[in-house]
Amino acid sequence: MTITTQNIFEPFSFTSGLTLKNRVLMAPMTTSSSDQNGDVTEQELVYYKRRSQSGLGAVITACAHVEPLGVGFPNPFGADSDERIDSLARLAASIQEGGAKAILQLYHAGRMSNSELLKGEQPVSASAVPAPRPNAATPREMTPEEIEATIAAFGEATRRAIEAGFDGVEIHGANTYLVQQFFSPHSNIRTDKWGGDVTARMAFPLAVIRSIQKAVAEHADKPFVVGYRISPEEREEPGITMDDTLAFLTAIADQGIDYIHASVGKFSGGSIRSEDSRSRVEMIQEHIGKRVPVIGVGGLQTLEQVKRALEITPLVSLGHALIMDPDWLAKVKGSRDEEIFQAIHLSKKEQLDIPEDLWNMVTNAPGWFRVEE
Repeated sequence: MTITTQNIFEPFSFTSGLTLKNRVLMAPMTTSSSDQNGDVTEQELVYYKRRSQSGLGAVITACAHVEPLGVGFPNPFGADSDERIDSLARLAASIQEGGAKAILQLYHAGRMSNSELLKGEQPVSASAVPAPRPNAATPREMTPEEIEATIAAFGEATRRAIEAGFDGVEIHGANTYLVQQFFSPHSNIRTDKWGGDVTARMAFPLAVIRSIQKAVAEHADKPFVVGYRISPEEREEPGITMDDTLAFLTAIADQGIDYIHASVGKFSGGSIRSEDSRSRVEMIQEHIGKRVPVIGVGGLQTLEQVKRALEITPLVSLGHALIMDPDWLAKVKGSRDEEIFQAIHLSKKEQLDIPEDLWNMVTNAPGWFRVEE
C-alpha cells in the first residue's frame, strides 16, 4: 500500500489505550541543557513545546537517569528523586500544551559514564569490563543487591513520571547504556543469574520491564504506554548479534510491551557486524511487527523518506530533522514540504528555539549536521 501524506495524519492506538493523533513522533535526543539540580530549564521547556506545536503525535524526551550513578551526560535532567517531580511535571505540561503526548525516556548510563560526571564515583556495570572506546573508565561490577535496587529505581522513576502527568515511558535499552550492557556478551561476563547465555542475559532488561509495568498497574489511572528502545547489533566481538536481538524481541513481546523503537543510524541500513545489507528496521518489523508496533527511525529528513518508512513501520520518529526545523510536520500538513530546512541555519538561530548548550553542541560537532548561514 502506498502511504500518502494524508495517511501520515491517521491516528494510532496502542494496546494500553493511548491514542496518537498521527504517526510521527519526536525521537529522544540529549539536550545537556538542564540545571545543576537536574531540573529542566526554561529553554528546554520552550524547545519541547515549540516542536510539539508542529502537530507531532508524541514527543519522546531526552533520557532521564533513574539513579545518581546513572548520569551519562553533562547538564542532564533526572527522574531519580521525588524532588524532580515538579521539574518533570513542567516538562510533561510543556509537551502536552503543544498538543502532543509526552513520553519520558528512562535510562542508566552504566559504564558509559565517568568519575567526573559522577562526582568522583566509579561507574558501574554488569561486569568490570570497560567500553571499547578511548579513555573509557573500567566500571565496578554491580552487586546483586545493587542490581535489584536499580531495577526498583526504574519502577520508582516510572511512578514519578505518572505523578508528573506523562503519557508513557520509554526504556532506553539501546546505545550501549546499562540495560543493553546486561544483554551484551561483551559487557556482561557474569556467572550468576544475571549473566550467561543469551537467554540468561535477558534477565535484567526483562526485570526492568516488569518493574515498570508494576508501577503502571499500581499508580496510573489513565492509559499509559511502556516502550522499549533497542540497538539491534554491536560491533564488538563478542557482541550482540541480530539473532540475539530477534530472540530478545520475542521475549520482550511476551511481556506485553506497547512498542519497540529501533535505534539505528539509517532506516534502510544493514548490519554493522557483517556484509548483510538487509535493513535492520525491516527485519525487526518482519519479526515482531504483528505482535508489537515498531517505530522506525534513522536519518529520516524529507517527506518522501517518511512516506517510504511508513510503508514498512506503522510509526516513525524524527530526530535531527526536528532540531533543524521545529515546524517540519506543520509544513508537511500545509503542503509546504519544499520549505523544510535541511540544515542548521545559523542566521535563523532565534527562530529555532534550541537551548544554548544544545545549539553549541550541534553547530560545533563535525558530521552531525550540515550547517549553513
